[in-house]
Amino acid sequence: MFTMKSLYKMSWMEAKLFMREPISVFFTLAFPLIMLFIFGTIYSNVPVEQGSGIPEGIGGLIPAFMSMVIGITGLMGITITMATYRENGILRRLRATPVTPLVVLTAQVAVVFTMTALGALLLVVAGMLVYQVRFEGHFISMASGFVLSSLSFFSIGFILAGTLPTARTAQIVALVLLYPMLILSGAAWPRELMPTTVQKIADFLPLTYVVNLLSGLWAGSPWENHLLDIGVLAAILLLGVIISARIFRWE
Repeated sequence: MFTMKSLYKMSWMEAKLFMREPISVFFTLAFPLIMLFIFGTIYSNVPVEQGSGIPEGIGGLIPAFMSMVIGITGLMGITITMATYRENGILRRLRATPVTPLVVLTAQVAVVFTMTALGALLLVVAGMLVYQVRFEGHFISMASGFVLSSLSFFSIGFILAGTLPTARTAQIVALVLLYPMLILSGAAWPRELMPTTVQKIADFLPLTYVVNLLSGLWAGSPWENHLLDIGVLAAILLLGVIISARIFRWE
């Protein structure tokens, strides 16, 4: 039975478990900041011309590193957590309680999204305080793009979690999918520095559209300039929800 009380308890439990896992905390909150400070020693902060849609310097790296956080939590956080629960019989025991699959999935999404948003917020605060980065976009547009991007990747994580048999397998598959995306999509390294052929390959990676969307919105580019990015991410989210609902299993 879905109630706010059961959702709150489940979310609180998930939050405590997340914070007790040092690897998840490090890669969600600390690793993107480390990347920001490393690249901060390389790039000078070049002011962004408002409405140009082309972020430069450290200001252009912040939305890219936000995309990195989304990729990490979506492909690793959710995938490994849910696969571990199934392998250890936690989901089977939950099935014997009044907790429904909707409560379990909603709590997982709520906690992971909160941590993802916190990781992104730390990047913004560090960029503004340390490198005097300016945000040229609109808050509502940026927040909407962030939510769409996060939920799209969470849906991919649930698909993987529903199909992979063990936590170890989930970890390997998640890493195999994640690292090429981080490198080729522009999330960890500016895509403009890559060969043209590599950039064309990146067009087939979901994380590329997250980077494109968040980078554009950060620089003040309007939503209508990113219809392809929005369409791809919305399609991923819709298909991910449908497939996840069909393949979800307790054991």
